[in-house]
Amino acid sequence: MVTRRRFLAGCTAVPVVSYLSLNSSFAATPPTMLVIAMQLDNITSLDPHESFEATGGQICGNLYQRLVTPDPKQADKVIGQLAQSWDVSSDNGTYTFHLDPAAKFADGSPLTAEDVAFSIERIVKLDKSPAFIINQFGFTKDNVTQLVTAKDAHTVEMKLGAPAAETFLLYCLSATVGSIVSKKACLANQQNNDFGNGWLKQHSAGSGAFTLRTWNASETVILEISPQYAGSSKTKRVILKHIADPAAQALMLKKGDVDAAYDLTTEQLLQVKNDSSVSLVNQSLSAIMLMSCNTNNPYLKKPQVWQALKWALDYESIQKNILSMSFVTHQSFLPSGFPAALDDTPFHKDLAKAKALLAEAGYPDGFDITLDHYSMQPYPDIAQAIQTQLGAIGIKVSLIAAENRQVLTKMRARQHQLALTVWGADYFDPNSNTEAFCVNTDNSDNARARTLAWRCSWSDEEFNKLTEQALHEPDPAKRIALYQQIQQLGREKSPFIFMMQKTKNVATSKALSDVHMTVLEQWPYAQVKKA
Repeated sequence: MVTRRRFLAGCTAVPVVSYLSLNSSFAATPPTMLVIAMQLDNITSLDPHESFEATGGQICGNLYQRLVTPDPKQADKVIGQLAQSWDVSSDNGTYTFHLDPAAKFADGSPLTAEDVAFSIERIVKLDKSPAFIINQFGFTKDNVTQLVTAKDAHTVEMKLGAPAAETFLLYCLSATVGSIVSKKACLANQQNNDFGNGWLKQHSAGSGAFTLRTWNASETVILEISPQYAGSSKTKRVILKHIADPAAQALMLKKGDVDAAYDLTTEQLLQVKNDSSVSLVNQSLSAIMLMSCNTNNPYLKKPQVWQALKWALDYESIQKNILSMSFVTHQSFLPSGFPAALDDTPFHKDLAKAKALLAEAGYPDGFDITLDHYSMQPYPDIAQAIQTQLGAIGIKVSLIAAENRQVLTKMRARQHQLALTVWGADYFDPNSNTEAFCVNTDNSDNARARTLAWRCSWSDEEFNKLTEQALHEPDPAKRIALYQQIQQLGREKSPFIFMMQKTKNVATSKALSDVHMTVLEQWPYAQVKKA
C-alpha cells in the first residue's frame, strides 16, 4: 500500500521567452530551468491515450499519473501511484482500486474515481494505437462503461472480460496509455465527440509533476511545474529543444547552452566521455537487436540451422568494435530490467560447433541466403560483420539494405529470408515480448494475429501453450518462472537470434544529479537536481 500526500507547491516564475530568444553564445541555463537537446520530430501527439512513441511517452510520464507504477528499485514489483491499495476477487476477474483522496489535477480540482472510469472509457472508445494494451482485458466500446465504474468518489471497480493475472493487469495499467486524465477538462474541450483528443494533443489535463505550456512540433516542448506538485523540486520549468544533429547537441552541451544532450551517437559519446565537465548517465532500454529466420525458406526450416547461426556470431567483437556505447550483448527476448529477464549470455563464437550443426542439418557446405537490414548506421556495419562471420561456416550472405519501414514491410509480408532488426516492448510486462516472439496459433497468410513468430512462418504448440499458461498464472513467482522457462526454450528451439540490447547514454552537465531513467525511457524530470 502506498499513501501519497500532496501539498501546494509554489512555482517561481522564469522568463522563458527571454531565455529562448538569447543568442546561444550567452545562453547559460538558469538554475530553476532544465534544458535538454533532443530529437523531437517523432512526436505525433501528447494525448497519453494516443501517444505511442518513446519521446512522447517520456513527456506524458511527467504530465500524468497512473493508478500504479513499476517499482523503480525492484522491476518485478508494482506499487501504487494514484491508487493507495487495491483488492482482487478470488477469480481474478474483478479489481477494485482505492484512490488517494488527496489527489488533485494541476488545476486544483479533485481527482476522483469518475475520472479513472472516464479515462478507461476514453482509451477504449478513442481506440488509438496503444489502446490494445487495455482492450486485451475484454473491454469494448459497447461494454466498457458497464465494466469500469466509480463505486464512490475514491473507489473504482474494474470487471474484466476474462480473469487475468494480477501482475499482468497492473503492468498494463502502468503504461503511458493508463494515464488518468481530467474528465471535466476533456469534455469541456471536445469537438465532434472526440473526448477532447484534438485539444489534448497540445495541452495537458493531468496530475503529474508538470503541466504542458507549449509544444511546437519539431521545435520545442515547454513544461512548467504543477502548482499541486507535492515534492521539493527546484526545477520549475523544463525546455526540450529539437536539435536533430547529435554533433550539434554535443557542442551545445559543451558550451553550456543545454543541461543535457539526449541523442549522442557512439562517435560523440567517445569524444565527451573523458570531458571533466560532462557526466554520462547509462540506462538499458527495452529495444532488442536480433536476426530473424523466415522458416518458409527451405534452408531456414531446421532448428540445427538456427543454432548454427547462434554459435557462428562473434557477439563480443560486434559489441566492442561497432556498438561499444550504444548496445550491450543480450541473448534473450525479454530486455534486461524487465521482470523475468534472463541476462546471461550463453552463446559465443564457436565455429566448430556451428559447422557441426550445419552438417547435422544436411548442409555441410553451407548455402546462399539474403539478409535484409536497415540502411542507417550502425546496421550496415553490423550486417557486414554478420556476412563475414557466417561466411566462415560456409553460409554466403547477400546483403539488402533499405529504409527501416521497407525492411519492416517486407517482414510483415513474410518475404524476407534473414532480417536484422530491432524490436521494442510495447508495455512493461513479460507477455509483451513473449507473445510477439512465441505465439502463432494460425500460420495462414490471412491470420488475424500477425506476431513476429507469424512473420517468420514459425509455430510451435509448446510455446503457444506455455505462453497462455504464463499469461494467466495468478501466482507472481510461478509466473516469473514460466517466462524464464519460455526464454530458455526460445534460445534452444526458436528461429530468432537475439544479439544485443540498446543502451541510452544521456550526456549531462556536471551540475546535474539524480538523473534516473527506466528501461521504457521514462525520465522523471522533477527528481533532477541542479547545482
